[in-house]
Amino acid sequence: MDKFFKLKENNTTVRTEIVAGLTTFFAMAYIVFVNPDQVAAGGAAGWLAGAGADATALGRIWNAVYIASILAAIVGTLLYAFYAKLPFAQACGMGLNAFFCTTFVSGAYFAGTDLITGYHSGLVIIFISGVVFLILSVTGLREYIAKAMPDCLKKSIPAGIGLFIAYIGFQNVGIIQANQYTLTQFVDINGARLAGDMAPVIPALVALLGFIIIAVLGRLKVKGNVIIGILASTVIYYLFTWQLPSLDLSAIGQSFKDFGEVGFLGLFNGDAWKNAFSGAHIGGIFNAIMLIITFCLVDMFDTLGTLYGTASEADMLDENGDPIRVGKSMMADSIATVTGSLFGTSTCTTFVESASGVAAGGRTGLASLVTSICFAVCLFFSPLASIIPSAATAPALIYVGVLMLKNFAKVDMEDLGSAVPAFLTLVMMPLTYSISNGIGIGAIAYTLIALATKKYTKKDITVTVIAALFIIRFIFVTM
Repeated sequence: MDKFFKLKENNTTVRTEIVAGLTTFFAMAYIVFVNPDQVAAGGAAGWLAGAGADATALGRIWNAVYIASILAAIVGTLLYAFYAKLPFAQACGMGLNAFFCTTFVSGAYFAGTDLITGYHSGLVIIFISGVVFLILSVTGLREYIAKAMPDCLKKSIPAGIGLFIAYIGFQNVGIIQANQYTLTQFVDINGARLAGDMAPVIPALVALLGFIIIAVLGRLKVKGNVIIGILASTVIYYLFTWQLPSLDLSAIGQSFKDFGEVGFLGLFNGDAWKNAFSGAHIGGIFNAIMLIITFCLVDMFDTLGTLYGTASEADMLDENGDPIRVGKSMMADSIATVTGSLFGTSTCTTFVESASGVAAGGRTGLASLVTSICFAVCLFFSPLASIIPSAATAPALIYVGVLMLKNFAKVDMEDLGSAVPAFLTLVMMPLTYSISNGIGIGAIAYTLIALATKKYTKKDITVTVIAALFIIRFIFVTM
């Protein structure tokens, strides 16, 4: 094991890698349930069914995507374990899954198209975008694009991701809440107290306490402080809510049945390919092409951003500031997306939550192997994943956000040609809820400032092309 994963060379141990793999899994276990909810609009009891859509069809899609999501996560994460040999994990990307639903599932309903037909047409688009990823990876173009990014963007991307994943953590447990006047606000503890019901704010309070626990243990140099914080928060959560976790195994058989009949190879069912380019919910070939480009751009730059962020935290950057084995990482990502579409789910991408495992000491593919095994357990005993509440995983995300912000200190803030694009990249990731949006806006700003100040060079051609593609995407696709 040491010889294959090179544990000593990476200054790590089997125990550390196991802890890191578990930490990553617990931080991203929510995707097992959240992804089918996003793709199938909540399933048979979700909002789309409430609007009048076929609840049975939505339930079948939910079941199919549930199994497909786990299988895609297993395959993608195993690719990191044995091919790229890095401590990162893959699963269906947040944001992309909601976009998939809006375009292909709920979009099909509102356009009068059969829901399952709409779902299958979406899998075709994902499959094509995955093949494009694969071609770009095989030719080395994706790696070239990654290395050609301006230095200020490379340094601000990890910090932006830090803010983004911290924001996800804050939002998941209600530490940050919606406000009709200011858009967002801090959790309303006083309102809950006056109402005589503290239950709604318990997740937020537990998460804040868990975050402090992780920070204290980290300052005391306690190894595994993140996983200890997650487990401690889990215990505190169940004590505060005075309940026990429940295990319900009754729906597993139906999930596998619907996966086989609706999800697996669904992109080859019926008129899926025809509907992908001419269905009423698509709107024509041009729109289909724009959708393919959009999924390509978002997945490419979500993955690039995550790689730069997590590799920076793990000190896995080469002498040029680029992630080690970035080419293999891109290849693993593209194969996972193609595989995921064949299973029956939306785009797979490298998960930002991998940074939590890195923070716990993960440095090799052994951590990824552990994470993939945990996903495999969920496949046959799914309630295990639900035992860890979001109130326990949110502290890990917030803590990693703190660690990743240090990268922004390396940006040259005296040069506005670097400072402004870096700033926009930093803030637009959490504010637009998209890693790729942050990178795109930063690339556009960098290009325009370089042109306007006559400091544009040949090396900026790549970032200019990226900026142009994002401009097209922003104009023609809402996401």
